Amino acid sequence: MVTVQNLTMRFGSRILFQDINLKLDRHKRYGLIGANGAGKTTFLKILCGEINEYDGDVIIPKSNKVGVLGQNQYAFEDYTIMDTVLYGNKRLFDAIKEKEELYMSGDFEDDAVNNRLADLEVICVEEDPTYEYDVNIAKILENVGIPADEHNQLMSTLDSADKFKVLLAQVLYPKPDVLFLDEPTNNQDIETISWLENELQRHEGTMVVISHDRHFLNAVVTNILDVDYQKIREFTGNYDDWYIAANVIAKQNELNNAKKEKEKDELEAFVRRFSANASKAKQATSRQKKLDKLVIEDIKPSSRRDPSIVFKAKRAMGDEALQLVNINHSYGENEVLKNINLKFEPGEKVALIGGNGVGKTTLIKIIMEEMKPNSGEVHWGATIENSYFPQDTADIIAGNGTLYDWLRGFDPKRDIAEIRNCLGRMLFNGEQQEKSVEKISGGEKHRMMLSKMMLQGGNFLVLDEPSNHLDLEAIVALGEGLLQFEGNVICVSHDRELLDAFANRIIELRSDGTYVDFKGSYEEFAEEKEKGHI
Repeated sequence: MVTVQNLTMRFGSRILFQDINLKLDRHKRYGLIGANGAGKTTFLKILCGEINEYDGDVIIPKSNKVGVLGQNQYAFEDYTIMDTVLYGNKRLFDAIKEKEELYMSGDFEDDAVNNRLADLEVICVEEDPTYEYDVNIAKILENVGIPADEHNQLMSTLDSADKFKVLLAQVLYPKPDVLFLDEPTNNQDIETISWLENELQRHEGTMVVISHDRHFLNAVVTNILDVDYQKIREFTGNYDDWYIAANVIAKQNELNNAKKEKEKDELEAFVRRFSANASKAKQATSRQKKLDKLVIEDIKPSSRRDPSIVFKAKRAMGDEALQLVNINHSYGENEVLKNINLKFEPGEKVALIGGNGVGKTTLIKIIMEEMKPNSGEVHWGATIENSYFPQDTADIIAGNGTLYDWLRGFDPKRDIAEIRNCLGRMLFNGEQQEKSVEKISGGEKHRMMLSKMMLQGGNFLVLDEPSNHLDLEAIVALGEGLLQFEGNVICVSHDRELLDAFANRIIELRSDGTYVDFKGSYEEFAEEKEKGHI
């Protein structure tokens, strides 16, 4: 159990949250949600002990084993993959490594060495009674997609997505009593996320997780901790349960206040009409007293704001959209794309999916003619005006100008109001539009890129992982925007709720370079795949 007592957190004069009292129970899995900047990560770091400057108390029994998902993917570069996972149980890791060192260089005639070896053996038995740590670690690594022949390689040999998978294995291996996870689904493929959901559903201790993946939250959590109104409120149920309950509560508050406002108006009108009339003076005084006692509760504005993502094509599309002919591409001996032949009809909205490293971004870059395939051709229709959201926006959204200047640079002749409107739709107010581009966060850069796409008015949208760094409200708005858009879409994403919101065609790239082309929604695709029909 984790107990939070009278917790208040300030940044300067700003109160992030105040007087928080919570008991986080065993067998409950809490989804920590809230708008970007509301304080989710700060609260999680307080629970983890990474932040200590706050008022109040956080109490975790010392007997509880605590697991925290590491965020530094480069912290174990000189460790083997196997040792990195073993490090999740630091006591066992230290004992095993010291044992190995003593067996390599120890003097077994020395009683002190033998006594130390005996002590270390006790630790190993306590932490790993079956002596199967290597088998258990190997099983977890294979489940997250790290093959057995790589387990003794250094972490430095892995790409960033696979490093993060190893960190997931590291925090899950010791089976902690209390588990803290910050965005465990980031940059993970759908198969890994599904495996993680199954693992976490079996977690028997206390868990707090931050995620912007609605499907993941719905599948995993039993309770919601909502960071809003400078409070952290607990709801029973998953994300969808919270969403319904929160909207019902807000509506009830609104209706109650409307009823009170109406009663107040009627009382004030009565007092005005009869206060000067001697025969009605007593009644008027009584109504005034009632009026004085009537409290109209302020409905606090939520820290959440819903962006308005609206894509409108400036140009009508003809009969031809896009065709890929015999696309092949390799990196050295690794053939990632093999004989890709695809024709995209006007109006189709495609979800491009597949495991990490199968070539999704490569195919997107070939489509956008940012790179040339080893062989094959890309044919765009004559009437197509495409608009592109690349996976990495850091180099594109750069410079020392303001957000307004950066966006206007793409179309200097565009009406000023229209430019500001595109930024406003993505929740940049007038003051924020004058911020320097170099000072904005990753999430703000993604919102800027969406502002750019709305301004461009392309009739064929190509997006590579647009939901990274976006909060739940922005992801919902993006799904609605893509659904309502009347042109074509190709979107790479691991967010299943986003894909289900708009896609009517699914293309899955596979590790052997081949692909599956399925006409239908993502939900229909997943059902057919589960049945073994795909």
